[in-house]
Amino acid sequence: MPESCVLGVDLGGTAIKLGLFSIDGELLAEHQRPTPQPATPGSVCVEIAEAISLLDPDGKAAVVGIGLPGPMDADARVARVCINLPGWEEVPLAAWLEPRLKRRVTLANDGNCALVGEAWKGAAVGCSDVVLLTLGTGVGGGVMLGGRLFTGHNGAAAEPGLITLFPDGPDCNSGNRGSLEQFASITGLKRLSGAEPSSLAMAASAGDCQAQAHWEHYGQLLGTGICSLVYMFTPQLVLVGGGLAGASEHFLPAVRREVSTRVQAVSREGLQIKACALGNGAGRLGAARLAIERLLSSPSRQAG
Repeated sequence: MPESCVLGVDLGGTAIKLGLFSIDGELLAEHQRPTPQPATPGSVCVEIAEAISLLDPDGKAAVVGIGLPGPMDADARVARVCINLPGWEEVPLAAWLEPRLKRRVTLANDGNCALVGEAWKGAAVGCSDVVLLTLGTGVGGGVMLGGRLFTGHNGAAAEPGLITLFPDGPDCNSGNRGSLEQFASITGLKRLSGAEPSSLAMAASAGDCQAQAHWEHYGQLLGTGICSLVYMFTPQLVLVGGGLAGASEHFLPAVRREVSTRVQAVSREGLQIKACALGNGAGRLGAARLAIERLLSSPSRQAG
């Protein structure tokens, strides 16, 4: 039966992660391949189509959800901009892919996808007000208010990584300067520490005081940015995901201290700050969930 499963795709700066899921979210099959370099729209489109043909050659899934690092249009068919990928401005990816895949496609911000995945099967189950940050090549994220994604009037909200941390800081591809992304992304951590995240985490685990100090500084900066988000949304839960979340034990204590110090008690009452539960699988799961809600469910149940 064609509606017994769904495809979820998570496009990242270094890898394209795909999953074939049952309608209730069980992972049936998976595939991962490197993101083409440079990750131009045409090359990515070809890679996604080829990967899906390998993962689901019989067309069992009637719909596809794709998470991308940037905002979509309100109809979830056009990638408005992906600031860390070359040439991604007003890319009609859904219209490009549908005739190739012979199935319907919906697009979403990758941070929103991760949040939907965590709310469905992960750390945010049962929570209605959640802020999530994805710490990877860039810093993305998503916001859920009252159990619904907050995407703004034109689909472009929320981009927590692009809020300003230091007005005179490094230039951001978004046009901003000193954005949170410039300090909390993998590139930002390298700039702070001069080391690769994996080696920095290993050194900190082995008791290296300098490595631990670098993670402490990173956590302070990330926590300072999160404070602004807490004041804005007063969530029940702040989640961190993405590639750096695997080292969260080294920086989340500093994040929590910053929030405790900088945010008044009434705004952080009951707040939890923790790592995502689904790891790098949250994005593709959430993309699949959004495809179910938008393309297989009744209009009244479509995601916001």
